[in-house]
Amino acid sequence: MTTWYDELKKPPLTPPKKIFGTVWAVLYLFVTASLILYFLAPAKPRVAVTLVLLAIHFTAGFTWTTIFFKKKKIFPALLDIILIDSTLIALIVLFYGASPAAALLLVPYLCWGLFAGYLNWGIWRLNP
Repeated sequence: MTTWYDELKKPPLTPPKKIFGTVWAVLYLFVTASLILYFLAPAKPRVAVTLVLLAIHFTAGFTWTTIFFKKKKIFPALLDIILIDSTLIALIVLFYGASPAAALLLVPYLCWGLFAGYLNWGIWRLNP
């Protein structure tokens, strides 16, 4: 069955749809391990800021799918990814202060988020 997404023009390097589920499963394991290490760390500098950023980050992350796939709003979804990536960079810095390992576990997630931003941007440019 062809979907709206299947009909969109996509930028070079767009992976097959079946790859996304596997990548996200691995990334969620890394994110979970990172959160556990962070919250188990004895010292958590700027914990209030970190908690606010986590709330913003995960809210933006969970709303991207609705914005892009349900509402079919490509540019607002791109803005959402920029928010996701920006808060993730800040979280990596904050996590590093509590647990360098927790911060490093988020780096693959950031790489995927930046790649997702490229894909979203490419789809927006190719489908005016």
